[in-house]
Amino acid sequence: MTRGPTDRVRAVERSSIRYMFDLAEEVGGDLVRLEVGEPDFDTPAAVTEAACEAARAGHTGYTSNAGVPALRDAIADRMATDYGVRADPDEVLVTTGAMEALHLAALCTVSPGDRVVFPTPAFPNYWVQARMADGVPTPVPMPADEGFALDADRLAETIGPDTALVILPSPNNPTGRTFDPDAVRVVVDAAAANDAYVVADEVYLGLSYDRDPEGVAALTGHPEHVLTVNSCSKRYAMTGWRVGWLAGTTDVVDQATKVRESTTSCAPSVSQHAALAALTGPQDAAATMYDAFRERRDYVVDRVAAVDGLSCPRPEGAFYAFLDPDLPGSSVEMAERLLREYGVVLAPGDGFGEAGAGRLRLSFANGLDRLEAGFDRIERAIDDAR
Repeated sequence: MTRGPTDRVRAVERSSIRYMFDLAEEVGGDLVRLEVGEPDFDTPAAVTEAACEAARAGHTGYTSNAGVPALRDAIADRMATDYGVRADPDEVLVTTGAMEALHLAALCTVSPGDRVVFPTPAFPNYWVQARMADGVPTPVPMPADEGFALDADRLAETIGPDTALVILPSPNNPTGRTFDPDAVRVVVDAAAANDAYVVADEVYLGLSYDRDPEGVAALTGHPEHVLTVNSCSKRYAMTGWRVGWLAGTTDVVDQATKVRESTTSCAPSVSQHAALAALTGPQDAAATMYDAFRERRDYVVDRVAAVDGLSCPRPEGAFYAFLDPDLPGSSVEMAERLLREYGVVLAPGDGFGEAGAGRLRLSFANGLDRLEAGFDRIERAIDDAR
């Protein structure tokens, strides 16, 4: 008898975001692609050159499972200077992107049947990572009429003795909202009272526009309950280099390091040297990208306000706008119609949980000319539907 996929694997559904990406590839033609959350910039030249130098110097073998010591030092330094989060280098694990950091955090804190609590709309992989750790994903919808701001009391009421992990993504994907510090403290207090960990998913923290970025671990009186996840992917346009990190208490980091010895072993060595150059070298290129994203955010806010029948919460960080268009049908139906009939590609909102039903995520990691063309097509679709 041939064994098939396990129930855990069968439970992993194809995301509607991936569906739209594949559909756009199939349809082709003059499409405005606003569905993918990836910077449209090249990796800074100095970072690429540092990687080439590392390869030429022979830094092409395995590294420590925990990562190159100099990179762990640099991550600890940047966490402190940029976001106020204090961690010793031995409390930092270099991972193969933030995705692996999130996965390891779940594997090392969640026992079978434990709940993983997170506010929604949210990154679809949170559901998958909870299930892969044999946990129970527990999404908590945030109020749409308040722009999906973090409702600390609603989230805290869901946290109980059977909660192992709480995920706080700020700035949020897909809404672009950043969470109020007072609300964050309430949630962390509730997690600590139930001996649960909080994963601070801060991959977009370096793209905060309306307030100074500060890490969750720096906001609370319970930093020992906070596991910080971040990466070089978004801030430095290094998505394909696959370098992220998990920082937290030594016991969790040590266990995560043991697990990855049997999975990815270590992040790519050349990529680690590239990340070291990104974190310790000149920040001019990163600043240029930040300014461009902020200009695009401002354009998106103004354009949404100018379109009758279109609204969204103000994106305070990341590079997403969570649109509420006056169009008939479900999120997937709206997205398919916009693609096939108007040539603009967006991510269906229900892919981010039930709280996202009827909405569409727009990525403004695109030039202003493409954003203008995309909004022209969305506006035409809304006008035609009336």
